[in-house]
Amino acid sequence: MSSQEAPGTLYVVSTPIGNMGDFSFRAVEILRQVNLILAEDTRHTRGLLARYDISTPALSYHEHNEAKTTPALVARLEAGESFALVSDAGTPLISDPGSRLVAACAAGGIPVVPIPGASAVLAALVASGIDASRFTFFGFLTRTGRERRQALDEITTMRHTVVLYEAPNRLAATLGELEQRGNADRLAAVAREMTKQYEEVRRGTVEQLRAYYEDNPPRGEIVLVLDAAPVRRATEDTVRERIQALRATGMSTKDVAAMVAEELSVPKRLAYRLAQESTQERSEGVDE
Repeated sequence: MSSQEAPGTLYVVSTPIGNMGDFSFRAVEILRQVNLILAEDTRHTRGLLARYDISTPALSYHEHNEAKTTPALVARLEAGESFALVSDAGTPLISDPGSRLVAACAAGGIPVVPIPGASAVLAALVASGIDASRFTFFGFLTRTGRERRQALDEITTMRHTVVLYEAPNRLAATLGELEQRGNADRLAAVAREMTKQYEEVRRGTVEQLRAYYEDNPPRGEIVLVLDAAPVRRATEDTVRERIQALRATGMSTKDVAAMVAEELSVPKRLAYRLAQESTQERSEGVDE
């Protein structure tokens, strides 16, 4: 890009997740004025474009071709063209393609402008009745393997709200796995088909929702919202056992106390006292 050429702009445009009335005036204007629309599935997007009388050309841009096509698209943006990035529904990059292109534009000094709109994550969160002040979004969990187990373990211990996507045919099984990890009484909400005709938000404990969806397999797009994991106070015996295990690795009394207090959610003063007692017991054992 020469010093006299101004780059174009990449607009990241949110599209409706169901109700077509959720498409903004600004989004329509942007899609009409850009040189090209990058669509996850052009066949799906053409229906939206036709509804709003948008004649801008559309190019397929998805997870299978983004690595190959991104350099050429960046070159066109550097030359002054402007593009709109859309996904099939909702906000691009949220469990959808586009992050590679946005990162390349950011690195190359090409303006990236968001055009906000519908998002299944936020729609489900604000309708769930669960605290929305802080949350972690996990997207779709991997179906099997170590990565899935690690994610479920992390969700189980998270002290704030969790939001994730799930396929309808795997919802009951995922709730069952969470239940087996000690989340049976944890409050949750299943948001289904948000903004569509059969929109539904069902609330209950993980155990209650698992039982319901085992008997009533859901359909449509699913967002699962989980309340923060309850703080479970450990007994002194549990704290002592953990302290002894950490002391056996050679950690100092101070470091052991700090780690145990964080891991088991016990007061630092208690953890330090028990860690000191453990140190004294070990010393007495050596003297003998």
